[in-house]
Amino acid sequence: MDASGRPTLDEIEERFVELVEGRLSRDEADRWAARWVAEDGIVWDDLSWWALNCLHGIDLPAGESGGYLHDGEQLRAWLAELKERRAR
Repeated sequence: MDASGRPTLDEIEERFVELVEGRLSRDEADRWAARWVAEDGIVWDDLSWWALNCLHGIDLPAGESGGYLHDGEQLRAWLAELKERRAR
């Protein structure tokens, strides 16, 4: 957490890593991100806001198939994009 109590970009990235590695459930990640997305009055940098919004809704079902709207491949792609954008 930073001085204001909100998660740092490192912590947001760690949630992606935990998801990819299976150490965090999609439901847990969604609930964690939802708290921050719904919090009024917090000003986020663009990358943190994008990443939080990717995590928020990560547990959405794909419909009748029983899978998720955003599959593991999409999750890994978002993590790679987050790392790439951080490196710029």
